[in-house]
Amino acid sequence: MAEERVKDSLSEKHSVRSGSCVSSFESLKSDWSKGSNPPNFSEKTPSSVKSVRSGSCVSSSVSLKSDRSMGHLPPDLREKTPSSARRHLVADLVSYSDNLQWNFQNLESKMIRFLKNQLEKFKKILQDENRQEFVKKFNENRSIITDAALDLTLFFLREMKQDQAADTLEDELFFIYQLKCSLKKKYQSVFEGIAQQGDSTLLNKIYTDLYITQGASEQVNTEHEIRQIEAASRRHQSLEIQVECKHLFEAAEQDEQIRTVLTKGVAGIGKSVSVQKFVLDWAEGKENQDIRFIFPLPFREMNLKEKERQSLKDLITQFFPETKGLNLTRSTRFKVLFILDGLDECRLPLNFAGNETCCDVSSAVSLDVLLTNLIKGNLLPSALIWITSRPAAASKIPADCINWLTEIRGFNDAQKEEYFRKRLTDQNQAREIIDHIKQSKSLFIMCHIPVFCWISATVLQNILKLKHRAHAETLQESPKTLTQMYTHFLRFQIQQSRRKYDGENTADVSWDPNFILSLGKLAFQQLERNNVIFYESDLKDCGIDVYKASVYSGMCTQIFKEETGIILGTMYCFLHLSIQEFIAALYQHLILDNDKTQAEKSRNESMIDLLKAAVDKALESENGHLDLFLRFLLGLSLQSNRQLLRGLLTQQDDRDQSKEEIIAYIKQKLEGNLSPERSINLFYCLNELNDQTLLKEIQSHLSTGSLSSADLSPAQWSALVFVLLTSEEELEEFELRKFQRSDECLIRLSAVIKTSTRAEN
Repeated sequence: MAEERVKDSLSEKHSVRSGSCVSSFESLKSDWSKGSNPPNFSEKTPSSVKSVRSGSCVSSSVSLKSDRSMGHLPPDLREKTPSSARRHLVADLVSYSDNLQWNFQNLESKMIRFLKNQLEKFKKILQDENRQEFVKKFNENRSIITDAALDLTLFFLREMKQDQAADTLEDELFFIYQLKCSLKKKYQSVFEGIAQQGDSTLLNKIYTDLYITQGASEQVNTEHEIRQIEAASRRHQSLEIQVECKHLFEAAEQDEQIRTVLTKGVAGIGKSVSVQKFVLDWAEGKENQDIRFIFPLPFREMNLKEKERQSLKDLITQFFPETKGLNLTRSTRFKVLFILDGLDECRLPLNFAGNETCCDVSSAVSLDVLLTNLIKGNLLPSALIWITSRPAAASKIPADCINWLTEIRGFNDAQKEEYFRKRLTDQNQAREIIDHIKQSKSLFIMCHIPVFCWISATVLQNILKLKHRAHAETLQESPKTLTQMYTHFLRFQIQQSRRKYDGENTADVSWDPNFILSLGKLAFQQLERNNVIFYESDLKDCGIDVYKASVYSGMCTQIFKEETGIILGTMYCFLHLSIQEFIAALYQHLILDNDKTQAEKSRNESMIDLLKAAVDKALESENGHLDLFLRFLLGLSLQSNRQLLRGLLTQQDDRDQSKEEIIAYIKQKLEGNLSPERSINLFYCLNELNDQTLLKEIQSHLSTGSLSSADLSPAQWSALVFVLLTSEEELEEFELRKFQRSDECLIRLSAVIKTSTRAEN
């Protein structure tokens, strides 16, 4: 393909080398004979030369005629002229020949000097000597003349059978440079929760390294994502092999080369930001320069291409138009990386077992066939593949297709604090916010998720401003539970949108129930289907038209956002899965409040029924995908939280009975044979309901040392496990002898024993 491009360039762009444009050269020659100075190839190209490269011979003919009319070409010697005139003509011819000879000698010297200079640069590029600098300068000072020099070089290299050198030179000066420029422009900025143009921040300014480990813990693969974060916070980092994102394809302990890497991580943990940082560092020439091409292909933009047939070559050209003409089959001689981001957002079947085999990058097949063959290695077997996914979707890729498994754990404790210091310019404010978040174990654990750090910073910054205006000294009344944090976040975002669109500037929030109901229905229905990306058809299923969706995203860009893909057009999503879960829980309460057919007493009973049913459904879930939804649902049943949503949710003072009844129901469930993960989430639910009686009982036993003789109920055993696993102090050593040992004791405390570095009998 590159050779064809060169030949086309030589035949079309450079008309001086076209057999049909001989007069072009004569036009050039006649211009020089006017007595003007020989062309200086270091200066801008004369207009006559530009016309030569235009591929048209019309202007050349006109130029030739005009030159002749000026008398600069030799006259026809067949005409009869006096002898003296002949002598003058002969003298003129001699003078003309001498002048022409001088011109061409000078031309030859300039051309040789110019070509030698260009060839020296090309040689340095091939030798990888200041390659980035020379490539940048070549493209910044690109002209018809430099292109001509490159085309000649490529042509003769291939004539000499030096195809690899020609390919390398062409790739570096054309395709790689343009691709890097495009990716740098796209990935240099990050929209931290805001999808509006102009509200971006430079990624390198706020980027905080993430904690990435080799492999993944099998016992948490099917857990709900928030529980995985909590579990990760309890694991001992000293026992894990940490991986730097920039060294993702380097495995010193493995003999065979890594081709395919699968990186798992929960929603909002930083998978896409890690991809962004990896690509940006490559585009800026900082890291992984041994990789020649990087093609990031997000699943969310490829989903609706399922029924279309296209080749891999066509797909890449659609996403990266600047690579049109690139010969992908050359990838056997250099590294090319495909990044398939967001496997959990993929709606393709990915039928690895049943799909046909495809080995040709030019063959048109379905997208599903194309991607499965790329991952399996039938298409471009030498290409590197990086797949990112939420844990629940990772099983879509067969284990034998993955060479290396990594897991993004988000921020460790030190990185959490680093994030807030980078995010907030006022370091006193940053310190105050860090101290407040550390007071709540639940909030501090959630800060493993970068998006939650951003939500916390947004909420607490706003509260600090209000408190400082009121001359308050602390953040004591600030949110201490997840429900409180997200309720404050929703209030703040609605207030911001009202100020922007309606000019309102009051402390109270002017709610639009229809707005929340529509978003809530979408959030709840798609949560049940386990979808986080929505398309027009999903909106229609919930009775939302595209115009409304655009209005919603415009009014509340930090809750619900609209994205425009290269291929698919418009997509929608909530800023983060946890926001979708919160809005879905709020929707359930709105539906209950809006049912005007029930009396107040029966409505109260309906509240209990709703909460009990949600507890049961969450416990039945195989992967716990309703756990966080349950926490929000229970938290929003409290009058203190509903007070923050006054004007949206009804305010009732007789909810204490409902609260006590649901607390008793949860404690009853804790008496059952629940896994540690299930019981831990129920304790977080009790925390959302402001009930810590079980925990206080266990903490009292721990402080008095009476656990060795205590006969604990199943609920108390669960409380003990929760206290030990969520302790502020890292569990380096667990002394089992302090407890009354029995089979039940060993079973109940197995999660604690696994987490500790050493257990003593």
